[in-house]
Amino acid sequence: QVQFMESGGGLVQPGGSLSLSCVASGLSFKYTIMGWFRQGPGKERELVARIEPDGTADFAEFVKGRFTSSRDNAKTTLTLRMSNLQPEDTAKYYCNVLGGQRGLFAWGQGTPVTVSS
Repeated sequence: QVQFMESGGGLVQPGGSLSLSCVASGLSFKYTIMGWFRQGPGKERELVARIEPDGTADFAEFVKGRFTSSRDNAKTTLTLRMSNLQPEDTAKYYCNVLGGQRGLFAWGQGTPVTVSS
């Protein structure tokens, strides 16, 4: 079945950087539009980035200019590089196959990011 394993989260001070990874399995990754999502405390899950099969990415306005992404289709892996992190970026981050603005499959465990001084 389709599975996602996210990693790389942690505690970082405001203005800091982190790099997250997602390994996907059980799908034809190299043909699949993927998404990074996040869910902050008490908030609904939201789309952070749309990642095309060729690696082209489209980011939500609230992270544009601060986050970048890449994908390695041979390793079925996504990477999300986050810089100038702010407290409002505190959330659990997930990846999934993107359908519209939503994830299509069961969510992985996610990886938590906490931005705090």
